Amino acid sequence: MPALSIKDQSPVAGIHSVRSALKFGPEGVGELWLDQGRRDRRLAELAEAARKAGIRIRQVSAAALDRAAEGANHQGALAWVQAPAARPQRDLDALLDGIEGPALLLLLDEVQDPHNLGACLRSADAAGVHAVIAPKDKAAGLTPVVCKVASGAAETVPYIQVTNLARTMDQIKERGIWLIGTAGEAESELYDRDLTGPVGLVMGGEGQGLRRLTRERCDALVRLPMLGRVESLNVSVAAGVCLYEALRQRRSRPL
Repeated sequence: MPALSIKDQSPVAGIHSVRSALKFGPEGVGELWLDQGRRDRRLAELAEAARKAGIRIRQVSAAALDRAAEGANHQGALAWVQAPAARPQRDLDALLDGIEGPALLLLLDEVQDPHNLGACLRSADAAGVHAVIAPKDKAAGLTPVVCKVASGAAETVPYIQVTNLARTMDQIKERGIWLIGTAGEAESELYDRDLTGPVGLVMGGEGQGLRRLTRERCDALVRLPMLGRVESLNVSVAAGVCLYEALRQRRSRPL
């Protein structure tokens, strides 16, 4: 396999983000840049990981890192990374067949902001989500910004883009997976719903929330309690709250 060039690659800055890229997607890393003026154990560990993966290491000036990082806090480390590709719809059946225990899916209905998608992927990875599913149209893809915000989760969580989200929801329901959508006008709260079984949490996009066809295919709708004056949470924040409630319930379930 030929070595990757930094041409058409995107910078991933910061020790944690670079470590995640080297650990979970080394085949997509073109080069590792390290601050030539710093002597840091963490930078040495990154260099060792890059050497083991056969990735070129360059010692560069702090000024070069500053320019490449474009204002991000690079902490003396920056990797040039090729963004992973979203997985096609045909991969979904095989993925669902391979899940052990109750499935936990996250469905995003036209989430278009790359920062929101990146944050959703990061929360999905942390909560043990088996796949994130989104439509191809009017939704963010795995752009360099998404991968940067996801901090490695874009490489670890399957991101599946489908042609027709409503039809895909029907197929998921045929497998016995309950689909729980979030809507501000729902009668029941998230914390009243049993999330220990096979579940797909469905989050609406920025602005309009769940579309009609998406909403109609949900088995139930829940809302998050809002005690202040704001009417709703950012979709990535709401996704994190819902996913961690599912994780909490599953971890507290008697064996």
